[in-house]
Amino acid sequence: MTRYCVVPDRKELLAVWSTGEGDLAVLVAALGSADTGELLGIARALTELSSAAWRTYTHPASAAGSSLEPNSEGWRREEERKQFGAVADALVQPNLPSGGGLIVSYSRLLESAHRLGRALHQLGAPDLAKAVAAEVAVELAAVESAELGDLSGRAQQAVLLSREDASPVQVAAADELLRDDPLGPGELFTLVDPTAAAVAAAHWLDAAAQVAADASGQDPTQVVVEADNIEALPHATPTVVLGLIDGGVSPREAVTGLVRHALHVADGLLSDPTALRDELEDLEETVAQYTGDEDPDLDGVALRLTPLDPRRPARDLLEDLITGIHGCWLLYNEYAEDDAEAATGDAEDWDDEEAEGHHNRSRARFAQQVRVLAERRHSRLI
Repeated sequence: MTRYCVVPDRKELLAVWSTGEGDLAVLVAALGSADTGELLGIARALTELSSAAWRTYTHPASAAGSSLEPNSEGWRREEERKQFGAVADALVQPNLPSGGGLIVSYSRLLESAHRLGRALHQLGAPDLAKAVAAEVAVELAAVESAELGDLSGRAQQAVLLSREDASPVQVAAADELLRDDPLGPGELFTLVDPTAAAVAAAHWLDAAAQVAADASGQDPTQVVVEADNIEALPHATPTVVLGLIDGGVSPREAVTGLVRHALHVADGLLSDPTALRDELEDLEETVAQYTGDEDPDLDGVALRLTPLDPRRPARDLLEDLITGIHGCWLLYNEYAEDDAEAATGDAEDWDDEEAEGHHNRSRARFAQQVRVLAERRHSRLI
């Protein structure tokens, strides 16, 4: 989301947002001689409105199930998104206190707009109100662009957000980037929505795992775990994703399911109590086997509710999946190196130039084999 701040000595209102490579800022308005406390109220209200608007992007109705019946989660999300069209009027004609009471909207977005409108009304600065209204229009347009898969301009901040659904446009963009570099180009983290990028990365990890498995003779779902013996890797999440895909789940379903669950945890929700009960039983059995105690004490034993960082689940997942592809290459290279040694002698006798040449050739062969298999399985991407 965009954050708004006041420069006290200049009395300026700034909008600041992240791009994946750093933060950008623009001047919203010069604030004249207004009290700093009042100006901070404007900045806070703008930030709250931006947060509410971007939540409609990260929590779309399409990810809440098929039901749009009144009072269902999907219906509430759809109704919240419809409030974009009412924001401009709320800024100009906000609900004001009357008769000792105040009308408060059920919509978080619309109430944020009314709160901002009330702050502007109290300040009584027409030029500032006009500048703020223009800024809000720019922010809402950025959300709409991100929904369409266009992350240019201010919509680029979506590369740091975790969305419960994945835009087909963004998945295709990430797939193309991975086709150019199957081991994961940096642009995945700066140009593409992380949930969509993770969907494509899961598809390419699946292909990379099969290539590594063919070379090593290992189970495709366990190749990243095996690669952890070569180099320390965050293997748990890639292994979960590989297991889901091996069980018939599409990359999109695997990724959005994990991200959605982590977002629910971040919101303080337990979305699947039955699964948690099963995990607790498994944990108790594991501790019992380790301690030899039939009724183990679980005090001090922690159970992760999600394998992802709930503060940034999509980005965390994307990082782990790309690292998983690297792990597949490590395992592939281990066996390719054995073949190279048999053909050219012991690798310990190679000079730096020979070692680098082998390294580059191994990566190129691995990448090409992954491309061929990923293309063959392309229908499974979504």
